[in-house]
Amino acid sequence: MAYIDYYKVLGVDKTATQDEIKKAYRKLVRKYHPDLNPNDPTAKDKFQEINEANEVLSDPEKRKKYDAYGENWKHADEFEAQQQAYRAQGGTGNGGEYWYSTDGQHFTSGFGGEGMHGFGGNASGFSDFFEELFGHGAGRGRNARGGFRGQDIEASLQLSLREAATTHKQTFSINGETLRITVPAGVADGQVIKLKGHGGKGTNGGPDGDLYITFVIPDDPVFKRKENDLYTDVTIDLYTAVLGGEVTVNTLDGQVKLKVRPGTQNDAKVRLKGKGFPVYKQEGVTGDLIVTYHVTIPTTLTEKQKDLFRQLQQG
Repeated sequence: MAYIDYYKVLGVDKTATQDEIKKAYRKLVRKYHPDLNPNDPTAKDKFQEINEANEVLSDPEKRKKYDAYGENWKHADEFEAQQQAYRAQGGTGNGGEYWYSTDGQHFTSGFGGEGMHGFGGNASGFSDFFEELFGHGAGRGRNARGGFRGQDIEASLQLSLREAATTHKQTFSINGETLRITVPAGVADGQVIKLKGHGGKGTNGGPDGDLYITFVIPDDPVFKRKENDLYTDVTIDLYTAVLGGEVTVNTLDGQVKLKVRPGTQNDAKVRLKGKGFPVYKQEGVTGDLIVTYHVTIPTTLTEKQKDLFRQLQQG
């Protein structure tokens, strides 16, 4: 199995903070999501690799194991248990230690002498666990003594901004299984939820893996979302900006009438309380809608209209 450097996948240093990892992940998800790259045959594999890297590096415990054991970080607990068992049985040879490089590619044993023959009746010096994990004694038909946890599975679910603003049901198929989930209102682009036990099947009685679903929410043509606030632009003509008037504004709940104050300037902003995006898992709590006015300047004035403007200019 080729070693995957999750830090390189996300384009971050090994000293990266959790915020830096989250920012890098969200940027790459938007760039490589298969639905947004229908003509790129490599996008799907790249997207899965990005999700896998984020799953590990965004979890402090998993990240710690990955730094120590490389791509076999999922077997860290079994690895350490084997070390303890060996010591408990009086193994000898360099203190009964295994050395596993952090590049995830090289493995050597510190067992030597009699200790190679005295551990669990395995004359090779390796436990069944290590034979299965690292391939020593392959082809002998031996199985690990303990069960192994199933592989985690990554999936993505694309929602429109309006769909993400409502609590609703979604049905989809993954790994041969049809799932129906409830998507809470307020989910964010790049947000990941875990469905425990819906990943790959465990072996030898081990638990099933988990399913990680990443939400992808493309840009909306009307609204721009920043956390729980929504932003939208409204165009008004010069006369309405100068004299005041009324405009129709789109919201997630429909259209509302908004009064424009006389003397409204270009790029002026108005905040509509409670007309923004629902706050995730906080029923009844909603952000605001910020409306930005863009004043259009007339380009086809008649001579009479121009004279009126000159009179205004002269006071």
